[in-house]
Amino acid sequence: MKLLLHMCCGPCSCYPVKKLRADGIEPTGYFFNPNIHPYTEWDHRLKTAKEFADKVSMEFYADENYRLRDFLKRALPAEAEPNGRCTMCYTWRLEETARYAAEHGYDAFTSTLFYSIYQQHDLMKRTAEHFASQYGVKFYYEDFRPGWQEGIDISHELELYRQPYCGCIFSEEERFSKAIRKQKKKENKAKKRARLEAAAKGAKV
Repeated sequence: MKLLLHMCCGPCSCYPVKKLRADGIEPTGYFFNPNIHPYTEWDHRLKTAKEFADKVSMEFYADENYRLRDFLKRALPAEAEPNGRCTMCYTWRLEETARYAAEHGYDAFTSTLFYSIYQQHDLMKRTAEHFASQYGVKFYYEDFRPGWQEGIDISHELELYRQPYCGCIFSEEERFSKAIRKQKKKENKAKKRARLEAAAKGAKV
């Protein structure tokens, strides 16, 4: 099978590449991540993806255009919708991967997004299946999350740069803003309290 593997970054690729090869599949890496900001972070992750591909002898291609303005044109309107920004981000990257796979003769595509325990797995799966049908290329589905810790261990062994936040400037703010973390903590406590109260009443929230 000629498989195109969308790579979020180098570290997230460690376990998926190992697993695919163990299953007899030799993937080709593809870096398309217009969600990553600022420029220095995007550049660092691109270089790390190249570094990983070189260290494991994997064929690799990348869109090396930094797209801050394109991202903001899409992200700012999406912010008005529930879960809009992440939905837009998954849609953009998975569609581009499906399109690239179809145009370059790949049998199928997948993504290291399915390795992350923090991403919205079912939403991404539906999105990938949609674009597989649209572009006439197979979506190779595998849940790589069981290899989460193994992937981390491999990335440390390879001495790869590990990023501290998801990618976009919004997630960077959410990662480091004390005010946002405090608000989220407060919201989570309120949700937990509501669940406990509902359970005590024999109801479900």
